[in-house]
Amino acid sequence: MEIISENACFGGVQGVYSHRSDSCDCDMTFGLFLPAEAKDGPVPVLWYLSGLTCTHENAMVKAAAQGWAAEQGIALIFPDTSPRGDGVANDDAYDLGQGAGFYVNASENPWAPHFQMYDYVTKDLTELVFSKFPLDASRQAITGHSMGGHGALTIAMKEVGRFASVSAFSPICNPTDSDWGKKQFTAYLGSDEAKWVDHDASLLMADRGFDGPVLIDTGTKDQFLDLLRPETLAQAAAAKRQEITFRMQPGYDHSYFFVSTFMEDHITFHAEALYA
Repeated sequence: MEIISENACFGGVQGVYSHRSDSCDCDMTFGLFLPAEAKDGPVPVLWYLSGLTCTHENAMVKAAAQGWAAEQGIALIFPDTSPRGDGVANDDAYDLGQGAGFYVNASENPWAPHFQMYDYVTKDLTELVFSKFPLDASRQAITGHSMGGHGALTIAMKEVGRFASVSAFSPICNPTDSDWGKKQFTAYLGSDEAKWVDHDASLLMADRGFDGPVLIDTGTKDQFLDLLRPETLAQAAAAKRQEITFRMQPGYDHSYFFVSTFMEDHITFHAEALYA
């Protein structure tokens, strides 16, 4: 692991690091905020998965998360959204290829050699951060925005028992029936739609649910509402009788202005679960 930068931040340290990922077969970069309490021992962890076109840096500098995390004594992990590099497959479109990993393990070429983002987040990066930093593996939560909200919800429901809570800002809720999903799942996973089901938050909610609290925020003025399909997740959660807080926030769009406005709510929500 290489230290790219470390800066004092709200009494703790905001670091950026690079490492070799076996899953993605390339170098990957991530951000990690450690609160002051980490000097005295392992602290709880909140994972933040970012959306389309983002890197590790977007939420790290725009989401206004570190101050609230510092108040709660919680670490923040900001993974990248895809593998990158000259030898990594890409596409001219913003919603496929580098910057658009969708947190799945690709089985189709040219994506399969590097686009193993599910394993990267749940295995490679997990093993690294818990071996190198004072983090408490028994107290983890996960959140994300847009494509990252999709990733947070699907990972939380599949990694049973790992996360105390899950939340999402404007998540892609039903990618198997959306243009933000059909295109990418066909490219990454192939044309057999049965393979897509395991990566659809609404379908997973209907089938499995989540053993803990869920918080969802989406703006009523979100310019991508028809692609996000939040109503499908709300309906699945109601049918499953899932413990969930589902909010449509009046006037807010898809931007980081929206994310930063409600970041305090989300970190407080996760703190309650992590310290329960």
